[in-house]
Amino acid sequence: MQSTSIAALAKVSDYFKVLSEVSRLLVLCTLKSGTKNVSEIVEATGLGQANVSKHLKILTQAGFIQRTPQGVSVYYEIADPVVFQLCEVVCDRLSVHLEAQAQHSEHLKTFQQSI
Repeated sequence: MQSTSIAALAKVSDYFKVLSEVSRLLVLCTLKSGTKNVSEIVEATGLGQANVSKHLKILTQAGFIQRTPQGVSVYYEIADPVVFQLCEVVCDRLSVHLEAQAQHSEHLKTFQQSI
């Protein structure tokens, strides 16, 4: 039982590892507006072509995006839009944490001024 659970957790960990790279998140955000080829992604992100290609391969292998050859070009699109819902949840949580930190900082400033 525990080995199955560990194997499942390893898959979850691998999923989040793919999302732990800023450049891959940037590529995903670029594709949110629609299908693009490598040149369009390079232009939109400002990343180098080799770097974009590497991240596209990782995102494709992980199932986040899919590739479609069209003539001499290959176009990429989001395969699993649920990833954006996950990002929204994370952003909401980060916003709550940052707000709490800001309030804590204000309390410290108030305390410091009263000394």
